[in-house]
Amino acid sequence: MTVKYSELKKRLNIEIKKPEQSELASLTHYLQSNTEEARGYFENSTLDYLEDYSAEVAEPWFQGLLPIKWDIPFPPPEDPKFTFIDLFAGIGGFRLGLQKLGGKCVFSSEWNHYAQKTYEANFGEVPFGDITKIDESEIPNHDILVGGFPCQPFSIAGVSKKNSLGKDHGFLDETQGTLFFDIVRIIKEKRPKAFLLENVKNLVSHDKGNTFRVISNSIDKLNYTFYPMVLDGKYFVPQHRERIIMVGFDKKRFKGEEQFEFPKMPQNPPKVIEDILEKSVDPKYTLSDKLWNYLQRYAAKHKAAGNGFGFGLVNFDGISRTLSARYYKDGSEILIPQEGKNPRRLTPRECARLQGYPEKFKIPVSDTQAYKQFGNSVVTPLMQEVGKQIIKTIFEYDLTPAS
Repeated sequence: MTVKYSELKKRLNIEIKKPEQSELASLTHYLQSNTEEARGYFENSTLDYLEDYSAEVAEPWFQGLLPIKWDIPFPPPEDPKFTFIDLFAGIGGFRLGLQKLGGKCVFSSEWNHYAQKTYEANFGEVPFGDITKIDESEIPNHDILVGGFPCQPFSIAGVSKKNSLGKDHGFLDETQGTLFFDIVRIIKEKRPKAFLLENVKNLVSHDKGNTFRVISNSIDKLNYTFYPMVLDGKYFVPQHRERIIMVGFDKKRFKGEEQFEFPKMPQNPPKVIEDILEKSVDPKYTLSDKLWNYLQRYAAKHKAAGNGFGFGLVNFDGISRTLSARYYKDGSEILIPQEGKNPRRLTPRECARLQGYPEKFKIPVSDTQAYKQFGNSVVTPLMQEVGKQIIKTIFEYDLTPAS
């Protein structure tokens, strides 16, 4: 007998209403676990939660757990080739790419409950919350650790804003800047074969290079090789989006002999802005006269002062500026011209396309939250290509005869 996940979700009240719903995270991780070892990490918390559903637990379909019919857009692979964990998971950009490559996610963490809601709607799993509160020993073993740790402490805009407010940035930002070290403690404990991390390009130059030097030294102390490179998402989506991609391999396993190379970028961007635009768009996305006049005056003021600030009207046969998490405020960095009326901002679906998300990806949150989520996301096809190179490297080395 099979049971649909949507039915199970309703019966067991799997509904994200607030942050830190670790009981739902444990339950959904337990349901997705495909081995006894993996289920063991979540079993006690799951059974505690299910005490309120004793009648449900007694039913045969729950006793056996499987098979569950995963009626969600992106179900777990039936015959996984490798395992990974998804830290600072956002809405699942990394997970999309690695699942397409045959990977099985065995643990996810994301503190924002609106992002958790989008993640669960698409993957049938509630991420755990604040990574700083999670003991590294309670995370399942895995082959690859992936994560886009918060970039605001290192981004150009984030640093400028914090400076103007007299606040610390980088590793001195105690709320976000030190989260890299949570990745370090997890790698140290679990020793994955490899890791894949992403952050803003400015991470490399932040604090005159000292921040990146700390990261590099930390990885060296973990006894991992380190491959950093700035890559641009424009070769996969019609958006200029440069990010530092950091890959590493366990020297204890690979002895520094792995043959890793970043993917070669195509000669030309494969898509232009026109390719991602919806045919019919609600008038609510058109800028009001008040906002449009403000943006024009703001741009003129900064142009006169010799600054580069201003709105960005796109060329339909070109690519856009970088989509940011602040897009919900006014949409100024990416505006779509409209004949005979004010320009408009992108719709959430167009933002999804701009980051490489497939059409079946669900957007269950408000426009404001959706703009924040896609603005914070990775370019998922780029992560998939880097992931493909990591997996190729791992498999090639594992197949190499011992000398």
